[in-house]
Amino acid sequence: MPSSNATLLYLVKQLELAVRARMDEVVGGEGLTPVQYTALTVLARRPGLTSAELARNSFVRPQTMARITAGLEERQFVRRETDPHSRRQMRLYLTDHGHETVERLEPAITAIETRMVADLDDTEVEALRSALQSSRRALGGSAAH
Repeated sequence: MPSSNATLLYLVKQLELAVRARMDEVVGGEGLTPVQYTALTVLARRPGLTSAELARNSFVRPQTMARITAGLEERQFVRRETDPHSRRQMRLYLTDHGHETVERLEPAITAIETRMVADLDDTEVEALRSALQSSRRALGGSAAH
């Protein structure tokens, strides 16, 4: 296999753009952006996060997440509840509509990932997953949630 002169950063960015374009096609049909969909999937796995925690897990700034969650709440994808231990904090949860939307989109999102790694065998997929997680930690990111 010939070696590429492209830097790894360039290749990662190109992959990100390709994934985002495919996700736009899928989630756009529900009136969502990939960032909004990511926030919903994070809340599906980790209900009860604050907006700041959700921002960290969705790779956006807290101010951006505040706008995103306000829109998602207005469209009844998420609801806020006062934290019983700290009345000053609000916790975010998916509504039934939010859960149904995530479940409905999951097969199409899974198909994107399947297509992305179609030329890799299982060992290569796990090696890629491990390498990406290691790279993320090396740059100061936490493990994927």
